[in-house]
Amino acid sequence: MNVDERHLTATAPKYPSVMYGLIGKITAAAGKRDELVSILLGSTGSMPGCLSYVIATDPADPDGLWITEVWDSAASHQDSLTLPAVQAAIARARPLIAAFSNRVETVPIGGYGLGKTAAR
Repeated sequence: MNVDERHLTATAPKYPSVMYGLIGKITAAAGKRDELVSILLGSTGSMPGCLSYVIATDPADPDGLWITEVWDSAASHQDSLTLPAVQAAIARARPLIAAFSNRVETVPIGGYGLGKTAAR
């Protein structure tokens, strides 16, 4: 650990969160964004551990979507990928996706919409 890392570790606020966050951009195949949105929205109904799943269009990219997810844990996110409904959505969506980019993992610490049970 170098001096800068030690300083950041020593001065970083301590939050009790164990949540897992994921933000990423999906670029739909040309003209397929709305169809892709429909599939993604239809697959978000029952994902245990999912605290927030937001799909947003990118005003600067007619084929771009931003997905922002908050989970109670990284394990819940990983487990969701094995759910039959999620697997089916992935299979239907895959041909409509041109690219994935800007994937960032985060550690959410709370905020409006997450409720008091999310911040541990």
